Amino acid sequence: MTLAKRARTLAFSAAVALTALSLHAGAQEVSEEHLKAARSAIDAINATDPFDGFLPEAAAALKAQLIQQSPNMVELINDTVDQKALELASRRADLENEAAAAYARIFSQEDLQNIATFYNSPTGKKLLQDGPIVTREVMQAAEIWRRGVVRDLSNSVVETLQAAAGIQAPSAAEPGTAEGGAAESAPAGN
Repeated sequence: MTLAKRARTLAFSAAVALTALSLHAGAQEVSEEHLKAARSAIDAINATDPFDGFLPEAAAALKAQLIQQSPNMVELINDTVDQKALELASRRADLENEAAAAYARIFSQEDLQNIATFYNSPTGKKLLQDGPIVTREVMQAAEIWRRGVVRDLSNSVVETLQAAAGIQAPSAAEPGTAEGGAAESAPAGN
């Protein structure tokens, strides 16, 4: 496939994806004030920040792909991809509009205003900044707790089943020790 065909295919794929998003967005109309509240909430919670690197990453990947196919055109490829990426940068606003519409469909205008107020406060900003750290620590604590519950459940069930079956539960000593029996008669040095 030639360089031009690959570029057209990529452009067509992007256009189809954006068209699909646009059709979905028009399904439910909301007021301009509601959308304004949604944009404010999105800004406050940094909802679209994870997508900031998408266009530069896509441009870098496209450069690498095209340069691998046509290594003699490095400078032209780099210049062209950079130029076209800059032309597309203004479409970042499309994502903001889609995100605002999504939030406006789910949350009332008052909810969105409350979200923005909270996340713009010092406490809300701290939650955004330190929330991932707390979440990681909670996940670690939950994993330790989960393992303890599984262990205790298993031990409790085994003991109950052994008692019900009339089997004596094993002692805490390991088999082969003085309490367990066989280790005393084992010759030293083996």
